[in-house]
Amino acid sequence: MPAKCSVFIATSLDGFIARSDGSLDWLDQANAMVPEGEDCGYQAFMGSVDVLVMGRKTYEKVRTFGEWPYGDQRVVVLSRKDISFPEEMPACVSHSSESPETLHKRLSDEGAEKLYIDGGATICRFLNAGLIDEMIITVIPVVIGSGIPLFGLAVEDRWLTHRSTTTYEFGFVQSTYDVNPNGGSR
Repeated sequence: MPAKCSVFIATSLDGFIARSDGSLDWLDQANAMVPEGEDCGYQAFMGSVDVLVMGRKTYEKVRTFGEWPYGDQRVVVLSRKDISFPEEMPACVSHSSESPETLHKRLSDEGAEKLYIDGGATICRFLNAGLIDEMIITVIPVVIGSGIPLFGLAVEDRWLTHRSTTTYEFGFVQSTYDVNPNGGSR
C-alpha cells in the first residue's frame, strides 16, 4: 500500500515559510506567544510519521538550531548533490537524490505508511507529482512582505478539500486539507 504523504507547516499570513534569506525570526517571535505545553498538534502528528522527507535547504536550516531535533526519527534528505553528514548525526538520517515518485515507492515498499514532507521546494515537488495526500497549514498572524512562498514552485492547480480548522487564542489558525487526487476540481 502506498505511503500517505502529509505536510505540517507554518506560514505567515501572506503565505511565506521563511524570509528571502531563510530566516525564521518571525516564527521564533510567534512561538514565544504560544503557552507552555501547547504544540498545535505537532507531537501527535510526529508520532504518526514513519519517515520525514526534507529538502537540503531545510536540513541545513535545521542544523543551525543546535541539537538535532528529530532524535531517532528516520529522516531522508533530498538533494541532487551528495551530503556528508557530520559524525554526530544519527544513523537514521540518510540522503537521497531520487525523484519524489521513486523515493515514495521505495519507502512504501520498505513498509512506511506515512511520510512527513517538509521544505518549500520538496513540498512542491511532491505536490506536482500528485503525491501529497494531506496538508496541515498553520497560519501565523504576521505579514512579512516578502520571502520564500510555500507554493512558489507549484506549476498547476491543486484543489483541496477542507477537513477542519482550529483557531488558537494566541492567534494561530490551523487548517487541515485533503488534496484531491490528480489535482482535480472539487
